Amino acid sequence: MAQRDWAEKDYYKVLGVSKDASKDDIKRAYRKLAQKYHPDANKGNAQAETRFKEISEAHAVLSNPEKRVEYDEMRRLFEAGGDRIYGYGPEGGGGVRVNIGDLFGNQGSGSVFEDLLGGVGFRTQRRGEDLESEVTLSFDEAIAGSTLTLENGSRVRVPPGVGDGARIRVAGKGGRGVQGGPAGDLYVRVHATPHPIFGRGKNGNLEISVPVTFTEAALGTKAEVPTLEGSVTVKVPSGTPSGKVLRVKGRGAPRPRGGNGDLLVTIEVQVPQKLSRKEKALLEEFAAMHDESPREHLKRYMSDRSARAS
Repeated sequence: MAQRDWAEKDYYKVLGVSKDASKDDIKRAYRKLAQKYHPDANKGNAQAETRFKEISEAHAVLSNPEKRVEYDEMRRLFEAGGDRIYGYGPEGGGGVRVNIGDLFGNQGSGSVFEDLLGGVGFRTQRRGEDLESEVTLSFDEAIAGSTLTLENGSRVRVPPGVGDGARIRVAGKGGRGVQGGPAGDLYVRVHATPHPIFGRGKNGNLEISVPVTFTEAALGTKAEVPTLEGSVTVKVPSGTPSGKVLRVKGRGAPRPRGGNGDLLVTIEVQVPQKLSRKEKALLEEFAAMHDESPREHLKRYMSDRSARAS
């Protein structure tokens, strides 16, 4: 790794030791972490491989007394704000140049400082700013996934099934770095227009409301329900109450990590607004045959409360 990157990493934190850790402390911490994240023990695990490289980097610097001294001095300067100390303003303007030899004597010659600073005074490398952007997709684009070209020319891949309000990170497409520093990242906030029939649930689930008559709810029925691809027949059991949710496995939207969510069908029992004389008579006859009240539990509660108050 280039020495100019040293100051941007906290090797003590990588190894989980304090800044005054002894050589033995560093060695013990390295061995423990290296054993845990070694590629041979984590085959196919890219995150473990990256972690192992970071651990090895940190050990290579902190286990070497000379490199550790140089690293500690560089971290101290950067944590103190190198730009301000050496006369460079926040916008990268010029200022007083300080010779490294004046600061560190002959130690600056040929060391990490000379590599980083070029043998003269310096301006700290700075990472570019992160930028924010927003895009609006149609419902179908959000479900199927899409590749977009933003105003700055960056291409952004939107995965299938992305949710409204999702935030997508595009590495290295933010503001330019200062003095050769890395570019920032671009964060794209995704908005999706609503669908006239389907609602979006969690984990790729789609939601839809299906009205049925009160006789269909009482007797049971089969209802044809639309999906993203064709339709399915949903069995509504007899005695289904309004608000009951029936689940159709795998007929929802694609999930960002693979597979499909479910279609959640909410049954809405429709009550007729007008009744003919014959319909009214039939319902009155039906009511006379079923004189039990669905509100008995409320009556018992109010009766018990009245009894306790008296």
